[in-house]
Amino acid sequence: MNQTNILLESGTNELEIIELYLTEKGEGGQAVNAFFGVNVAKVLEIIESPPHLEPATSSEHPSYLGVIPLRDMVLPVVDLSVWLGVERAPSNHEPILVTEFNGVRTGFLVSGVTMIHRVSWSDVEPPSRYLSELPGNCITGTVRLGEHFALLLDLERALAELNALDTSEPEPEPAPETDTPLHVLLVDDSTSVRFLLRRNFESAGFVVDVKNNGEDAWNHLLALKDEAARTGAAMTSLLDAVVSDVEMPRMDGYTLTKNIKTDASLKALPVILFSSLISKGLLHKGQSVGADAQITKPEFGGLTHQVRDMILARRAEQGA
Repeated sequence: MNQTNILLESGTNELEIIELYLTEKGEGGQAVNAFFGVNVAKVLEIIESPPHLEPATSSEHPSYLGVIPLRDMVLPVVDLSVWLGVERAPSNHEPILVTEFNGVRTGFLVSGVTMIHRVSWSDVEPPSRYLSELPGNCITGTVRLGEHFALLLDLERALAELNALDTSEPEPEPAPETDTPLHVLLVDDSTSVRFLLRRNFESAGFVVDVKNNGEDAWNHLLALKDEAARTGAAMTSLLDAVVSDVEMPRMDGYTLTKNIKTDASLKALPVILFSSLISKGLLHKGQSVGADAQITKPEFGGLTHQVRDMILARRAEQGA
């Protein structure tokens, strides 16, 4: 298998990131580079920043610089250093990362871009307690790139602060009358998303288990599989469905889905991928590993209904 095929495949538990840096003003005025990483799947292109941007008029957030024309669209631009609270040393020819996720295109001004790296999610460590408590909780993980570490950025959080995304909490759906409780496993590395998912599914009458990443979820599934074998119970009597994020440290959602769908005892479980990476151009990734549904993260509304319908349809097919 050549390298290109590896990069195109899903379920290899690998991630492509663009390494970027912000040049900070260090002690004594010395410039120091701070390194960050962004998932390649979220970056459309990299362009050079123009000399002038049209002034911002619709946002009071200090990181919002304004807009620039980009072919057939007007692109809002965010100064990443301001958003992160980094005192950047300005320089000429600074690049802008043009990103797209959750259906929103945004430019992020940075000091420079180095290269694309392919890393394993197993090498991505969850953020330390210190990093996870930074304002905005903007770091999703850390990874070693050569002789230094890079911090993986949660750019969705930046857009949420700029009100580019609808981040209002959806109202919990009322629990319907059911004879048998539905049991779901929720997997996401974001504390806030886990909270919303748990709240909504429990309010809708589900029994809920929650895990922080794909590796923990997979180990939990293996334990349930052992329990089913020991007691003679059907696996689907212990768990009805898995709802998983895609980007997670240690094991991503694609690999988790592939593991489930290639296991004889687990493959009947419906797997729903719930991620900001879900788009028409990337649907093939989830399809290739056997995901039963793929839903973008802003679509909280109706999620529990969709999961319930899938479970009940499976039960009907099995005569449960």
